[in-house]
Amino acid sequence: MTKIIAVPSLSPGGLDASISAHFGHCEIYTLLSVEEGEVQDVRVIPNVPHQQGGCMAPVNHLADHGVNVLIAGGMGMRPLMGFHQVGIDVFHCGMSQTVGEAVGAYLQGSLPAFGQMHTCGGGDPHHAHP
Repeated sequence: MTKIIAVPSLSPGGLDASISAHFGHCEIYTLLSVEEGEVQDVRVIPNVPHQQGGCMAPVNHLADHGVNVLIAGGMGMRPLMGFHQVGIDVFHCGMSQTVGEAVGAYLQGSLPAFGQMHTCGGGDPHHAHP
């Protein structure tokens, strides 16, 4: 079964790209098709404006692209719950600096599931929503 893994990335994306600190505010997502533990394809898609649909806009955007797994460094509780609702498993990138490092750690089973302790609090000005 093919898995589509999304990683919020800095431009230009790809395996050597740095991971963006917050999934919803990244410029682009690097999408990787993985089959039997091997990366088959790497492509990049732009993020959607955060204002349209708030936190759920990027969740739905990734779901529309067939994503099964998201590896991220930061997000709020609302989008985390949204990912669970649309069937996307979310993992914390840990100490990974690049997309390739994070995907390698995921494929080795060493990334933790993204939990409440990883979510961003409401006091962060980047997460203030009207």
